[in-house]
Amino acid sequence: MALDTNGGIAPYEAPEKDLYEMGEMPPLGHVPKQMYAWAIRKERHGDPDSAMQLEVVDTPTLDSNEVLVMVMAAGVNYNGVWAALGQPVSPFDGHKQPYHIAGSDAAGIVWAVGDKVKRWKVGDEVVVHCNQDDGDDEECNGGDPMFSSSQRIWGYETPDGSFGQFTRVQSQQLMPRPKHLTWEESACYTLTLATAYRMLFGHHPHDLKPGQNVLVWGASGGLGSFAIQLINTAGANAIGVISDEDKRQFVLDLGAKGVINRKDFNCWGRLPTVNTPEYNTWLKEARKFGKAIWEITGKGVSVDMVFEHPGEATFPVSSLVCKKGGMVVICAGTSGFNCTFDVRYMWMHQKRLQGSHFAHLKQAASANRLMLERRIDPCMSEVFTWDDLPLAHMKMLRNEHKPGNMSVLVQSPQTGLRTFEEVLEAGQK
Repeated sequence: MALDTNGGIAPYEAPEKDLYEMGEMPPLGHVPKQMYAWAIRKERHGDPDSAMQLEVVDTPTLDSNEVLVMVMAAGVNYNGVWAALGQPVSPFDGHKQPYHIAGSDAAGIVWAVGDKVKRWKVGDEVVVHCNQDDGDDEECNGGDPMFSSSQRIWGYETPDGSFGQFTRVQSQQLMPRPKHLTWEESACYTLTLATAYRMLFGHHPHDLKPGQNVLVWGASGGLGSFAIQLINTAGANAIGVISDEDKRQFVLDLGAKGVINRKDFNCWGRLPTVNTPEYNTWLKEARKFGKAIWEITGKGVSVDMVFEHPGEATFPVSSLVCKKGGMVVICAGTSGFNCTFDVRYMWMHQKRLQGSHFAHLKQAASANRLMLERRIDPCMSEVFTWDDLPLAHMKMLRNEHKPGNMSVLVQSPQTGLRTFEEVLEAGQK
């Protein structure tokens, strides 16, 4: 199968200005002094519809190894919700800047490069992964960059995410954009896909192997939809958990071996005190959930891995139903951060508890290669206009979003466009 390659952008006429309206294109490579962005300020921390406000801000300036990207579309994920709320930590506690531009997913055009950037040039079409580091310590040179003390997430721990006309990134954050996808499809997948990839394949010796069984929480969401596809790609079996029957067919169509509705059980939330009547009631119900897994995997066949991200509501059950010597891998706590479990099942059954945080470039690029080769579908569910960006985050906060991944249009004026030339043409209508 032929892979996508970057092409050049044909010359076009445009005026040089200090500020351009949304969708208006500067001359290729011309960097205006200012830009529009959805900004968060510390005194506005709260729900996204009040925390995020449209402002005119200075266009970021570049260091020698940095790249300025014109954002065609951006992905909507929980980092934006957390940045608005200021939870679990306020981004201002880290970067100390007066305002914060969220957004940890983007597809766009390289618009300017620092003088030491060699791999990318103005006009390249790219997607952006969200890991940054300083690159000068042992972990960044022979270890795991995700363990570097300088590791940070762009758009959450940096002030210059994708919810602006331009965004500043490190050169190593860029990857080729899949040309068969629209701008909005290209923008929606990198964070969740790379996170799922590291969770499943990044923690040796518990990297996913053919024939294994994986319990996937939130199977219809951004993370879950990619987890199921990756599990299938590896020749393993996904057992998806949903909370709404309307999502069952979507998860089955992704390739899940079976689907369980968690609302059929009552064992969620913090673990009751061990050996109390309340604990015994919880344990009976949790084992009932485990038997539902066996109905899919076979009697007595527990899951090799649990793909965790709700946290507080599900963690006690996850740690129970995982097989002896298996792994519970967790990357978030969208239902709360106070995770509880019966440690007896952890030590006596020698299970592994593994935290996982995004991915380094090698892992992100491996996941992106699957998208370039069309082995993975971006599972894009909804696309929002630029003006509706806070609304998209409100839907995510309230768990009212559709299955899959969401995007918001930035410089791309409409959905369905796949090239820069199409964007130019659409903007002139």
